Amino acid sequence: MFGSMRSGANAYAKVGIETGVVAASPHKLIVMLFDGALAALATALQHMSTGNIPGKGQALSKAISIIDSGLRASLDHKSGGEIAANLDALYEYMSTRLMTANLNNQPELIEEVQRLLQDLRSAWEAIAPAGQAAPEAPPAINDPLAPNISGLVKA
Repeated sequence: MFGSMRSGANAYAKVGIETGVVAASPHKLIVMLFDGALAALATALQHMSTGNIPGKGQALSKAISIIDSGLRASLDHKSGGEIAANLDALYEYMSTRLMTANLNNQPELIEEVQRLLQDLRSAWEAIAPAGQAAPEAPPAINDPLAPNISGLVKA
């Protein structure tokens, strides 16, 4: 009985996220990528603390994928100039730090990347187009209805 309720909740969440993605502005999509990466990093830290090596690896892989295939790939190097180049280098740095954190079980490196992503997310929110509501905070990690934006980037 509970399994089917959970499946229903997951299906509901998936439809909600897919609808949100379709209706979202490009600005909101970037916020969703930041939120997805931050959620994956929180999950990775949780798995690291409990010794769940496969879970830690999957969560870090998801975060790296979001950073590289989502945030980094969305940079417009033509229009963005030096800012885009600096962000590209920062995203590359973050991915490298997360790979090192995974190999050496270093939670402090994950926390460093979390702080960088949170700072970027805050800056991105500050430049929201006029008339666009401020994005809501990321959902709780254990929320079964929490967004899973893994479909936005290749796993």
